[in-house]
Amino acid sequence: MKTLFTMAFLALLMVSNQRLPAAADGEKEILYWVAPMDPNYRRDEPGKSPMGMDLIPVYAGDEETGSDVTISAAVVQNLGVRTEAVQQGTLSRLIDTVGYIDYDESKVSHIHLRVSGWIENLSVKSAGEQVEKNQRLFNLYSPELVNAQEEFLRALNSGNKDLIDASRERLNALGISRSGIIQLEKRRKARQTVPIYAPQDGVVSELPVREGMYVQPAMNVMTLADLSSVWLIAEIFERQANWVRTGDNAEVTLPFLPGKSWQGQVEYIYPSLDMKTRTLMARLRFDNPGESLKPNMYARVKLYASPRDNVISIPLEALIRSGGKDRVIVKTGEGRFDAREVVTGIESGERIEITEGLEAGEEVVISGQFLIDSEASLKASFTRMSEPGEMPQEQKP
Repeated sequence: MKTLFTMAFLALLMVSNQRLPAAADGEKEILYWVAPMDPNYRRDEPGKSPMGMDLIPVYAGDEETGSDVTISAAVVQNLGVRTEAVQQGTLSRLIDTVGYIDYDESKVSHIHLRVSGWIENLSVKSAGEQVEKNQRLFNLYSPELVNAQEEFLRALNSGNKDLIDASRERLNALGISRSGIIQLEKRRKARQTVPIYAPQDGVVSELPVREGMYVQPAMNVMTLADLSSVWLIAEIFERQANWVRTGDNAEVTLPFLPGKSWQGQVEYIYPSLDMKTRTLMARLRFDNPGESLKPNMYARVKLYASPRDNVISIPLEALIRSGGKDRVIVKTGEGRFDAREVVTGIESGERIEITEGLEAGEEVVISGQFLIDSEASLKASFTRMSEPGEMPQEQKP
């Protein structure tokens, strides 16, 4: 099968200087007929092209110049040519990265005791257990707490208001709750062990103690974490660090639940980079009903950074990159196409910004553009081969 180049070259060798008859008054003048697949194959009357296709008329004012290409509707359909309108709107830099789920640190509490003592009747047996606010976690035996209770009882018996207030404040400072002090005042008897209650709902994320252990104030007895909301820590490469701003939108997907995504915003950007990975950490917060998001889960994150308004953009697949220049195929009419150089800007997923060369509403080819581009390049080459001012002549049969 002859290539487009061979067909165009043979057509150029067969050019003649025959003029076409003028059109009747009131009708648009037909200059010549051309082959759908080879605009350089011309005749002065209707007929068939070397490929057996019907020739199409070219009217006065519609002559092709430069890299314009005309293709019949049937060929457009056979080639699967698809077009899409140039859009004008908001475009963001897309950062495709990874992250991990972490505890919401604003909903984490550490249980430290204010006196030394021994753990008794530990109700939580392992990390991961769910606890509720005001649930008893364990009892504490502390000689210091026993002595403070007895001092308070002696102050009550003395009737000295200042001494009573001072003893009450000391008990409160040592970790005895106000309700516990009221019960002590009613019972008038010191308790050997004091119950310690959960300050919030959550799961036990750390449990370094066991039944009967001796603990001191510096020791973390237990850590509780509320999973009703979680943080997502996204890692951003150093070269992209300047793109991200607080409030940028993000889309998150997790491998454990395909097909579902979470929409969020950048809540906080950490001030320093990780020394090992050389990445900047950005934090997002998500509500977590049902606690389906678990800490340390891996996540895919798409950050839409530095959004810009009134940006001209096209699908990335419409762009043809070659020889250090970018171009697109623009539909200029029914069956007519033109190869046009453009200047590109930022990329955002499947779209790319066009800073010069296109206007909103124009149609660009997104499928089959490489075939049309080859024909347009070939036609432009033949145009450059002609003498200045020389017009292509009509093709003889």
